[in-house]
Amino acid sequence: MIEYLKLNSTNCKNCYKCIRHCPIKSIRFSAGQAHIVPEECILCGECTVICPQNAKEIRSDLERAKVLVSENPRVAVSLAPSFVARYGCGIDEMRRVLGELGFADIEETANGAKLVKDEYDRLCREGSHNVIISTCCHSVNLLVRKHFPEALQALARVVTPMYAHCESIKKRMPDAKTVFIGPCLSKKAEAEDYPGVVDCVLTFDELDQWLSEKGIKISPKPDEQKGGKTRLFPTTGGILRSMACDMGDYTYMAVDGADNCIAVLRDVSAGKLDHVFIEMSICPGSCIGGPAMGDKRAEMVRNRRAVDLASGNEDFEVETLSDDEMKRDHSYIGVKAALPGTKAIEEILRKMGKTKPEDELNCGSCGYNTCREKAIAVYQGKADLSMCLPFLKEKAESFSDNILDNTPNGILVVNNALEVQQINRAALELLNLRSPQDVLGEPVIRILDPAPFGEALETDEDIRARRTYLAEYRRTVEQTIVHDRKDGSLLCIMRDITAEEAERERKDTIAHSTIEITDAVVEKQMRVVQEIASLLGETTAETKIALTKLKESLGNE
Repeated sequence: MIEYLKLNSTNCKNCYKCIRHCPIKSIRFSAGQAHIVPEECILCGECTVICPQNAKEIRSDLERAKVLVSENPRVAVSLAPSFVARYGCGIDEMRRVLGELGFADIEETANGAKLVKDEYDRLCREGSHNVIISTCCHSVNLLVRKHFPEALQALARVVTPMYAHCESIKKRMPDAKTVFIGPCLSKKAEAEDYPGVVDCVLTFDELDQWLSEKGIKISPKPDEQKGGKTRLFPTTGGILRSMACDMGDYTYMAVDGADNCIAVLRDVSAGKLDHVFIEMSICPGSCIGGPAMGDKRAEMVRNRRAVDLASGNEDFEVETLSDDEMKRDHSYIGVKAALPGTKAIEEILRKMGKTKPEDELNCGSCGYNTCREKAIAVYQGKADLSMCLPFLKEKAESFSDNILDNTPNGILVVNNALEVQQINRAALELLNLRSPQDVLGEPVIRILDPAPFGEALETDEDIRARRTYLAEYRRTVEQTIVHDRKDGSLLCIMRDITAEEAERERKDTIAHSTIEITDAVVEKQMRVVQEIASLLGETTAETKIALTKLKESLGNE
């Protein structure tokens, strides 16, 4: 499938917000990144709107449009009627600015909408369809064609206003190229799914970029006269308001927003609706709430009022198209996803630490409404176990508690007010405390000298392995105090070195004693040596005298 949505992987931050807001969960999460599943996506564009990191963006066809204008003498614009809400001006002002971009003809898509609404009225008068769903919204068409095959027969076999209008333009101007400009992402897919009629689709955001590059400003100038009533099409109920709706045996209703559309389609698929015409739009508020409406998307009331003020009570005068030109068949294009059995779901839930029904919190933090929906997504390869935040939190806390409970070092955490927030078992034993409740929330001065903690806060420097004697507990510890600069808390780690210190002192005593003994032995040995030397010296002298006398005596003889 052609890629209409692009992911900036460097911006994707594991928030799961796109999954949470995707109406049909057509997003696969793997390797820490969210990826669109094109076989399931209905191109509503909601993920591009709600992503807090702007990690997803609509494919730009701006260069393609520029090439069309530069290479063709006659490029006509089909301008979506929601332009009134987006730019606050009339068609005359839009003709001016689009003309400056090089477009030869600028018309309103509402002309094509007139042909479409006439077809809807005809279908209702024929009465051959029990349920009729409007097909103006291509995202609705994709929703039905991919996910609700049972409701395919309810889709009106009628083209969209964009297609009807561009077909009309090319019929009147055979040499023309057509560019549709509007608030919708899915129109890009429609143009390429049914080639030869719409040559390029631009969103309002792309038009804004082009105008900005050219330095062209749009003035909020309304038209002097109101346009046709099919200018109402981009608002909820606007299609119905432009139709005759004169068949009393039909119920006419408007549904907007993906969740509401899905709920109604479930009823249609189950055969719960009878003789009803349904105007259906994926975007809340219809097209004036489209993904490319920019900041104006949030101004639903003002947008609707702007469209109402620009719309008249008469129809646009347009040339009709043939039945074949107005007809479109709809086929199933979805992919049946594999569904796990009960045992497979329970096994996945067990891996997420959910062994009992009460463990299934259904918090939605992973983006899925229930834990079982998430388990199905894991089975289908669209999600992984790590997306369950309560599971990760519990796992991290369990791991952390396991370390704290089994480490031989005493650990306590104090806040920036020097109040004890956490203490482990080793610290309790070290400080002769019975339970954490004896000290939690109390000033650290109750159990330890607060000076090192104050020092770490004041100097904003960590204390590393400082040897400290805790006189009250007759313990010697190596004290490390680490300042968490994010929340201001202090982590104190105390390694009990009392035994090491005692052993060191014992070794020092032995060494000192050994040195004293060695000194005494050396001194004694030196005295002995001196005495021996003295005796040897006397004996040697006497021997020398005797030998000298003997020598003299022998010499005299």
